[in-house]
Amino acid sequence: MTKCARIFIVACMLTCLTAGLVRAEKPGDPAAVSSEDGKYADKDGNPTYKVGSDGKVDFYSYIGFVRYSANCLQCHGPDGLGSTYAPSLVDSLKNLDYSEVMAIVAGGKKDVSESQQLVMPALGENKNVMCFIDAIYVYLRGRSTGAIGRGRPAEHEPKTDAFTKAEDSCMG
Repeated sequence: MTKCARIFIVACMLTCLTAGLVRAEKPGDPAAVSSEDGKYADKDGNPTYKVGSDGKVDFYSYIGFVRYSANCLQCHGPDGLGSTYAPSLVDSLKNLDYSEVMAIVAGGKKDVSESQQLVMPALGENKNVMCFIDAIYVYLRGRSTGAIGRGRPAEHEPKTDAFTKAEDSCMG
């Protein structure tokens, strides 16, 4: 084997070994820069929250709290703070971007070490989660930055016709 071939093989091996360590960039600035039918987006087009100076949240943040409480709380604890069973999503969303969250929720995740085995089931076919995944993400994003406090948001923007139509279409 030539020296060039050996260097190429070593370079490929290092690339493969470190590929799992390379992460996407942290979530960007959560500031809402656009809105369509009550759904806010950041500068990168990712769903985000909007909290008014009076504490009123957008409808997606509110329904995200409701859907999180119905589908995620039993493992990840109240308000996304984690439990002995599953990690804090408030902390996780400080380091995961939108596409990473979507991939984990849809496809699941398994972390195994000598001391524990953590398994996030694939929820890609669960309509109660996937039809509301953007709202759940928005709520947890707001929690991860401290913009949304613990508990049910006291006031929220009204539900839009577009949200109702999308919900009805997705749920069947």
